[in-house]
Amino acid sequence: MALKPDRIELLTDISFFMNTTEERGGVASVVSTGAGVSMDDAGAVVEYATLASGALPVGVLLNDVVDYDLTRQHINWHKDEMQVGGKVTLLRVGQVTTNQIAGSPTAGAPAYVGANGVITTATATGVARIGSFLSEADADGYAKVAVNIQ
Repeated sequence: MALKPDRIELLTDISFFMNTTEERGGVASVVSTGAGVSMDDAGAVVEYATLASGALPVGVLLNDVVDYDLTRQHINWHKDEMQVGGKVTLLRVGQVTTNQIAGSPTAGAPAYVGANGVITTATATGVARIGSFLSEADADGYAKVAVNIQ
């Protein structure tokens, strides 16, 4: 589990698709040139960016994205799973407790998008700030993050 249930969701976005399997709790970034204007624009795709530099973060992924053979098994809605190629829910403003972090965060430190969608304290040229850490990492590697992606 990469995202604990204690969260505050003030603003979410459901207008993007994800075409790769991913675990919730990381930062999804825009990867296509799709306009994303309409809710059915297949060009509006996000993924966990491989490089942090130049990544355009859209929000924290709130769904697990899975690739099931739907003729043999169904999506587990209780786990909030989504099929690859489907719409995902992204947190734009709020608070999450996640283990998708890199580095050693401290309360009040700025949070940036890192490589492969992790949230990090490391900043570099071209790396976007996504919010602030509200705690340090606990023994299981989870930290509380205030997210503000406008």
